[in-house]
Amino acid sequence: MTSPSSTEQIVIRPRPNAAPAAGHRVRDTRSPEPPAPPEPPPPPAPHADHLDTTAMDELVAAYVREAPELPPGLRRARRDAAVTAALPFAHRLARRYSGRGEPLDDLEQVAGLALVRSLDRYDPSRGPFSAYAAVTVIGELRRHFRDTGWAMHVPRRMQEASLEVGRAAAALTVRLARAPSVADLAQHLNTSEQQISVALQTVSAYAPPSLNAPRRETGGELGDAIGDLDRALSAVDDRITVGDLLGLLPERERRILTLRFYGNRTQAEIAAELGISQMHVSRLISRALTWLREAMLSDEPTRWQAATAPADTARLELSAHAGSDGSFVLTVKGELERDNAGRFRDRLLSVVRRARADCAVDLSAVPLIDAAGIAALQAGYEAARARGLRLKVCAAPRLVRRTLLSAGLLPLLDPPPTGTVPQ
Repeated sequence: MTSPSSTEQIVIRPRPNAAPAAGHRVRDTRSPEPPAPPEPPPPPAPHADHLDTTAMDELVAAYVREAPELPPGLRRARRDAAVTAALPFAHRLARRYSGRGEPLDDLEQVAGLALVRSLDRYDPSRGPFSAYAAVTVIGELRRHFRDTGWAMHVPRRMQEASLEVGRAAAALTVRLARAPSVADLAQHLNTSEQQISVALQTVSAYAPPSLNAPRRETGGELGDAIGDLDRALSAVDDRITVGDLLGLLPERERRILTLRFYGNRTQAEIAAELGISQMHVSRLISRALTWLREAMLSDEPTRWQAATAPADTARLELSAHAGSDGSFVLTVKGELERDNAGRFRDRLLSVVRRARADCAVDLSAVPLIDAAGIAALQAGYEAARARGLRLKVCAAPRLVRRTLLSAGLLPLLDPPPTGTVPQ
């Protein structure tokens, strides 16, 4: 048997349709086929807000230049197309302010409205539309936060200060690896610690807790912790003011008021203790209360003036002077109160009946007038008006003038002298 040559190759080919023996594996000696090249990845889906600002600027500029010559229908269609193309730009600006307590839908709506306004006011000769619209949209977004983002009204200066402190706190937290103190913030912003504290307190006005929020400690709601209104609290200021004003009264008047309102004494008991008549006690109380009321209503209390009438009587001096034209001036001296108001009324009505021209009542020497005296003046005014005449009150002291004004007798009062302020 001869051995094959070294240059010969032995090729074993399987017989056609020959099945391999059981338990034997057939080795495939064929060369493997090269793998199919991988399919290229699909192009990325365009982002909904992706927009070439250059293309947007050109589109808007073309619309603005051609709009005046377009028919109304086509102009509206071109405007809508420009707004639709630029809306993603506005929404992208709105997303910068997301996560600050306002819904993103509201921010996008504010940005969209600002974009439309900027489109209507845009002038292509002043630069690209994107730069102009960005300023307008960002301004409207900030205004939206100022107007609606704060639950309580806070001045703009304090809003901006609180935002600046918030940004500084975030930066210092990263730098110091801890929460910054008030002193750290003040040093970083080159301001005082008091201003930092005010800015930190202002932040609580942005989203204050609801009074209906639950209380963790005791249950219930936060509103349950608010105390009831103390009605007596509103009178504390008045009581303190009255106490100070009582010290400005003369000793006798101060003692009378103390006995009457703090000691609950009657006028008869006070008169017996002071050795004067009950009528005079009544006049002193009325005069002192009128002065206190005047002092409570003014910034500077008027100086107490002693009564010109005798201390223990109800004397009233009345004198009438007729003018050449038939007018009358009735001069009154003394306190005008209920004990002498009847006599004053009769004399005033007599003067009005005799007068042929306007009448006047001189109250320059009347330190006090009560309700009975006011009623007498009202009766004289009505009698003069029935005769077609005028009755005027002249030279009334400040205290008396204010009393007449409070009683609604402004038509009787002459204007105050030139250079004075009406009381």
